[in-house]
Amino acid sequence: MKQGKQVLYLLPEIALTTQIIKRLQKHFGNKVGISHSHLNNAERVEVWKAVQDQDKEMTQYPIMLGARSALFLPFNNLGLIIVDEEHDPSFKQHQPAPRYHARDSAIYLAYLHKAKVLLGSATPCVESYYNAKTGKYALVEMHTRYKGIALPKIQTIDIREAHIKKQMTQQFAPKMISAITETLVAGKQVILFQNRRGYSPVISCGTCAYTPNCNSCDVSLTYHKWNNQLKCHYCGYTEQVPEFCPSCSAKDFNDKGFGTEQIEESLKELLPTYVTKRMDYDTTRGKNTHQQIITDFEQGRIDILVGTQMVTKGLDFDNVALVGILNADSMLHFPDFRAYERAFQLIMQVAGRAGRKGKQGQVLVQTYDEEHEMFGLLKTNDYTSFICQQVQERKLFSYPPYNRLIGITLKHKNQRKLDETATALVGLMRKSFGARVLGPEYPAISRIRNYYYKNVLLKIENEASISEAKSILHTIIEKMRTHSDYKSVRFIMDVDPI
Repeated sequence: MKQGKQVLYLLPEIALTTQIIKRLQKHFGNKVGISHSHLNNAERVEVWKAVQDQDKEMTQYPIMLGARSALFLPFNNLGLIIVDEEHDPSFKQHQPAPRYHARDSAIYLAYLHKAKVLLGSATPCVESYYNAKTGKYALVEMHTRYKGIALPKIQTIDIREAHIKKQMTQQFAPKMISAITETLVAGKQVILFQNRRGYSPVISCGTCAYTPNCNSCDVSLTYHKWNNQLKCHYCGYTEQVPEFCPSCSAKDFNDKGFGTEQIEESLKELLPTYVTKRMDYDTTRGKNTHQQIITDFEQGRIDILVGTQMVTKGLDFDNVALVGILNADSMLHFPDFRAYERAFQLIMQVAGRAGRKGKQGQVLVQTYDEEHEMFGLLKTNDYTSFICQQVQERKLFSYPPYNRLIGITLKHKNQRKLDETATALVGLMRKSFGARVLGPEYPAISRIRNYYYKNVLLKIENEASISEAKSILHTIIEKMRTHSDYKSVRFIMDVDPI
């Protein structure tokens, strides 16, 4: 700023702008501007013009704070880009195109402006950490927390044993309940994390096992109790909960699994004298509802905050002494080579919300698989060993950071036509790329909004030319698009899918 240059501060979620804007304004007053997708058109124009202002002395907002779209503001004098929580998947744009990654785009934008880049994270992504270790980026490590406060103590709770002994109280093991109660009695706050919104992910008939599914997608409908509806979280389809089973006419519907809504209800029953609120997509739809929940929690008007991954990201609350993760296994068993990395990052990030001031915080993780190697590394906060292990595994199977990936998704309403096109595409790709082509495979959810999806993955070694690979792929796909049998199929390309 002393050099008269602009600073871009990128955050993964709009939810985080509330806290960080207050902190930056303490230091820099009204020199901080905000840009994100919740602004109305008039506010967007105002921000755009303020950034575009050529007069160095009169630049209204030398510091711009925003989510990934803030990259496209008309900077003319950028000196520094800060990418906070750089590991976060929210930095990747999925729909619509361009499918860019804000972190990688920020590095290129800084190169164009000859600016500096600072990537910050307590749990850097494997690729960034590898780049730092191999000398591509410089690395600064902080081994202690602010003011030397101890890292939270992470413990696991075996819920398989608690289920067998019938000790579970709704979704909570006895140890979790007693820890929550002790924390609240001591006048401290609690955050509970469950990465699934709604009341229950599945309801099914106890007599014939019928499960209501979405008409347009291959997923079961999630039960939302507050409006007594079943909802598809992919296309938004809703229907009322049937009174009788359409298959066997029994009146015997049971919910299976639990979401944030059910946890909130259970806590209100178990601890009625304390205030419990949840923070998820359903409760934060309004323009200022995010801000309201965060402010209420900061000021102590909420005792227990139940949330999805919104609560894991960079929020800083002074009075949180306990963090509970209610079902860690749902994050681990996922068909994705990044599943362990994501789970480790999420647990470590949500754990980091505990004990940020004063006494050491406590983190309790409920799991059916206490012996899993990941929990051993989590307990010792050993992220470095975890990354080394991941890097070795990825080298073995030719995944990033040793290879670049290009994902090709094909979609069509006719499943047979999709299968034929995908097989033809892979046949052509194998002539040029050989064993580097994986697929075609159906994803975990193979139909969304009546479109069937099929994925093909292309691995390109770091030493090889990615631009040449893209050029060959472009030629192949253009050839497919002009073929009369395949031109109705949609091809979606994604470089470095996440």
